[in-house]
Amino acid sequence: MTPPASPENPADSSSGDDHPGVPGDADRSAGEGNSGSDRFHERLHVPWWWWVAAAVVTGVLGYEIQLSAHRAAWSVVGYVAVGLLCAWMLWSLGRASVRVTPDRELHAGRARLPRAVIARGATVPATAKSAALGRQLDPAAFLMHKAWVKTMVLLVLDDPDDPTPYWLVSTRDPSALLAALDLPDAAAEAGIAD
Repeated sequence: MTPPASPENPADSSSGDDHPGVPGDADRSAGEGNSGSDRFHERLHVPWWWWVAAAVVTGVLGYEIQLSAHRAAWSVVGYVAVGLLCAWMLWSLGRASVRVTPDRELHAGRARLPRAVIARGATVPATAKSAALGRQLDPAAFLMHKAWVKTMVLLVLDDPDDPTPYWLVSTRDPSALLAALDLPDAAAEAGIAD
């Protein structure tokens, strides 16, 4: 398993989110394969209505700036600045991707997980997501969580060299992700998945 770039692992030079536990986009580094040949590829965009809400925020805050500037000619800069800030925030939130390469290696942001170390996988339905991220969460687990994505997959690892017990990864299509990894859905087999 290759963890995301860190001071201890400078070999990965791809840029991405600087938030701990939320790796960046896997598609930007030059050595990566074409996403068209991937077994599974999903970009975790924010919902479309967040863009509508950002337009409303831009209008309201831009108008407040315009009023506080006493309707000076430069006061329209407030609309542009707030609009650019909102667009940048939403774009950066939705940059992460989840993909499975042709050799069945999972890329969750910049982190990579070879299929050989995955023992089993399960769908985490929306009804069980809060429990999986709350009282049941192991602090040593790898987490790539996007709040606007309702479902996740749980990938239990079988790697004696890695202290990470499992990965929790947000995805809108957990069954397709597990199928791309050639893993049966343990939750479906147990009758738990919705």
